[in-house]
Amino acid sequence: MTKPKSWTLKSIAQELGVSNATVSNAFNRPDQLSKARREEILAACKKLGYFGPNKAAQSLRRGTFNIVALVLPDSVEYMISDPVASSFMRGVSAVLEKNGINLLLFSGNSDNLNSVVDFVDGFICYGRPRNKQLVEQLKQVAKHVVTVDFNIGRDASVNVNNQQASFDIAKHALHKNDDRVAILGLRLLDNDVLCRVYEHHEFEAGQSIAHQRLRGYHQAISDAGITLGDDRTWNIPESSERFASIAAKEALSSTPRPNVLLCMSDLIALAAMREALKMGLSVPEDVRIVGFDGIDEGQRFVPKLTTVHQNSEEKGRIAATLFLSKEQQTAEIDYQLQLGQSS
Repeated sequence: MTKPKSWTLKSIAQELGVSNATVSNAFNRPDQLSKARREEILAACKKLGYFGPNKAAQSLRRGTFNIVALVLPDSVEYMISDPVASSFMRGVSAVLEKNGINLLLFSGNSDNLNSVVDFVDGFICYGRPRNKQLVEQLKQVAKHVVTVDFNIGRDASVNVNNQQASFDIAKHALHKNDDRVAILGLRLLDNDVLCRVYEHHEFEAGQSIAHQRLRGYHQAISDAGITLGDDRTWNIPESSERFASIAAKEALSSTPRPNVLLCMSDLIALAAMREALKMGLSVPEDVRIVGFDGIDEGQRFVPKLTTVHQNSEEKGRIAATLFLSKEQQTAEIDYQLQLGQSS
């Protein structure tokens, strides 16, 4: 098979026996040609396999690319399988596509922003990236940046009050000062290990979603006069059935067995409920379980999951709108407690 020829504006004009301006006008300024002449030029270009002037070169000249990089907290492969992240991405893309802007998914595990910074109009950063160096680069990059669920001092961000929401859901789940509580945390440690979390582990002092939620849980536990055991917090490296089931089984097999599980995502909470039911435990009579996010599956489960509902799709729409407006402001979205039968 003959390899298609790589045409340029100049070479295609020479092939057709017309000026460079005539070809350029056919693609970019149709009012400069008659309808018949324009259709003739476009048909000839299509037949030869030429589909218009180099868009990358045009973008470089203009300094705009109609591309926004969405920096994810983790790998693209992992994030597109997460229902909360998928909902957020749907909201972002809905706004950007209406404005003729493309979305580039960028892994939070990447070494740096150098591979894309010169070819995008800016960044929307969804949650704190696993690679902390990306956060430092986002603070300094000259292009517009909107952060979601954390701040970097650039005054363009969208947040839900994770700490207050976690406090509220934990307060609902805790009934008495002798409740036995376990926390199934999500990415509390900067590693990929499923393990218990002890005092000697170094926590980020900062703004990760997990640590905001942990502070809310701790506050509610303290206010209820409950002592949280040193070995009653788990680090789950990803919000998945596989890891959450292992942690939940270990927690529910502990002595004394917890009668309250505070879970940092609905996927973790659903895995915990499945494990509890497998073990012959009754939810909520033997163990009360609450989640966070408000995904549809939690509302279909029996018993229906008690959780914090945040509108992730709306959060994505607001982040994209804030990016397009270039406003330097912080937006906070509402959350609601969805009270099911699991607590």
